[in-house]
Amino acid sequence: MRGRQWSGFWFVAPFLLLYLAFLVVPLLLGLKMSLTNQSITGAGSDAWVGLDNYTELLGDPAVWRSLWNTLVFTLLSTPPLVAIGLGLALLTHRKLPAAWLFRLAFFAPYLLPVSVVVLIWTWLYQPGFGLINDTLAWLGLGEVGWLSDNGVLMVSIVVTTVWWTAGFNYLLYLAGLQEVPRELHEAAALDGAGGWARLRSITLPLLRRTHVLVLVLQILASLKVFDQVYLLTGGTNPEVRSIVQYIYESGFTKFRVGYAAAISYLFFALIVLLAVVQFRILRARQERLS
Repeated sequence: MRGRQWSGFWFVAPFLLLYLAFLVVPLLLGLKMSLTNQSITGAGSDAWVGLDNYTELLGDPAVWRSLWNTLVFTLLSTPPLVAIGLGLALLTHRKLPAAWLFRLAFFAPYLLPVSVVVLIWTWLYQPGFGLINDTLAWLGLGEVGWLSDNGVLMVSIVVTTVWWTAGFNYLLYLAGLQEVPRELHEAAALDGAGGWARLRSITLPLLRRTHVLVLVLQILASLKVFDQVYLLTGGTNPEVRSIVQYIYESGFTKFRVGYAAAISYLFFALIVLLAVVQFRILRARQERLS
């Protein structure tokens, strides 16, 4: 019996070693780094400062402003990304001519690198000749400084992100719809249930696990926003700077690796707290429904 248990251990040992080498050890080294005054230039390396970095970040307004920007982006981008992914999946799950072409078209933007996406939308947002402002002028409306007006800059970033990444949620929902038994829809149709009633009473409840998966992955992805914000704004606008960008600036622009590690751990703690709250809410809701 004991030999059988050890044989199972050797099967998981390679994955356990990789887990320790690439997750646990870097996590502990990063925590140690956050308690030092380590610089990327080597100056002050291993100088132990204790909790000074954490004390400093609590009084750093740029940290809280960046966190707030990240939360605003998450709140603005998550609902349309989930709703559009579900809507596109429902449209192309039906029997349509050339359905593969629609599926490819809806998922294709997700395959583009962020530099290409930013280049496309920078041209679309341009004043004078950009397609969006040109359309507004054709409708008799004034031009909008999509990338220069701080009042709409966050909206521009959200629109770009939704166009770029909605295809991932679309793919998850499309896979979830494949698991919904057609017999249930056929039986409900025979009982006189219309399309909306079948969607509300059959499809959406049976997609419950997909909803949870999409929502969790989308919130985590939105909290890590960096690339498109940095490239669209040139990384110089604090009005939309995300917390990941501020960590990057602290570590690689100001050369304060220890301080950047401390901000990273604050962000990590907030993500864990958010995940626990989200898990408890979803579990309580699932228990009520069951």
